[in-house]
Amino acid sequence: MQLGIIGLPQSGKTTLFNALTQGNVPTGISGGKLTIHTAVIEVPDERLEALGTMFKPQKLVNAKVTYADIAGLDGQSAQNGLSGPLLNTLAQMDGFIHVVRQFENPLAPHFAGSINPGRDFATMETDLILNDLLLVERKLERLEEERQRGGYSRDKALVEKDVSLFTKLADTLSQEIPLRQVTFSKEEQKLLSSYGLLTRKPQLIVVNQSEDQPPALIETHSPEDIVIHIPAKLEMEIAQLPPEDAALFLDEYGIKEPSLKRFIRLSQTLLDLISFFTFGGEKEGRAWTIQRGSTALDAAGKIHTDMARGFIRAEVIGFDELAELGSFAEARHQGKLRLEGKKYIVRDGDVITIRFNI
Repeated sequence: MQLGIIGLPQSGKTTLFNALTQGNVPTGISGGKLTIHTAVIEVPDERLEALGTMFKPQKLVNAKVTYADIAGLDGQSAQNGLSGPLLNTLAQMDGFIHVVRQFENPLAPHFAGSINPGRDFATMETDLILNDLLLVERKLERLEEERQRGGYSRDKALVEKDVSLFTKLADTLSQEIPLRQVTFSKEEQKLLSSYGLLTRKPQLIVVNQSEDQPPALIETHSPEDIVIHIPAKLEMEIAQLPPEDAALFLDEYGIKEPSLKRFIRLSQTLLDLISFFTFGGEKEGRAWTIQRGSTALDAAGKIHTDMARGFIRAEVIGFDELAELGSFAEARHQGKLRLEGKKYIVRDGDVITIRFNI
């Protein structure tokens, strides 16, 4: 999964990126130009660690998420649309981390002259909505030209179906409603997947605050939108400490875990992903992520295409049950290992062994 970190200038995008990566990328110098930094981060999972303690493999492999720190959005691009390179970069993301500024810093004055998280969030949302609307209106113009020519290069019914869909998109966006609030059929989703509409992408809103500030309220388009408050500068400073010093710092301030761990887990939730685990003998224990609702056959293909091609069955047990029993041997002895077929819907936390033959 790949998530783009976006936000207005001086919102703290790169500070958050440095906190995630323990990096030292210079902050606040993009000047509105397209600049991209990427990093692959491990998704922390206590269940994988517990299974590692139980089975003692030679190595544990966490699930991964890629974050891209994307500079170039300034809240002023709605009139002419985003530049091609910036739009292409944003369209490749699976979702967005939208950083909204709450912190005060006289050395980094806000370009609008004041701190107002709700206003900044609305500015960026409007910018993305208007860019999608521009794309949709251009598509409708092309469809209308196709209609007027009379000589359809494809089935007339398909053209009319496209007109109906893009008219619905235009009506929604004209009401300043992001497309992620709209339910689409599988057929519509397949059609729209190639258009890179930005407001269809799920979004995690990060309010970047100072550690002593009360949480700012953000009015989003849906109560289901995920909002998290993070003191990114403090988190960056903690991340750059040696592990023993960081542990002492957290203990001194009574912090159970860095906010970033919860943030990374929420990134997975944002994309509606779940985790399952595999343990290949003594060599490796691994966490994998797949879309919620995926089957055992999908899980096999995630591990290796040969496993999907030669799938016979899956041996499955939930993490909680396996942790209670203490071993595969005991689970097998008590008849707790389930044999599932290729249509089995994988659950979050399943420990799976794929049996296959090619």
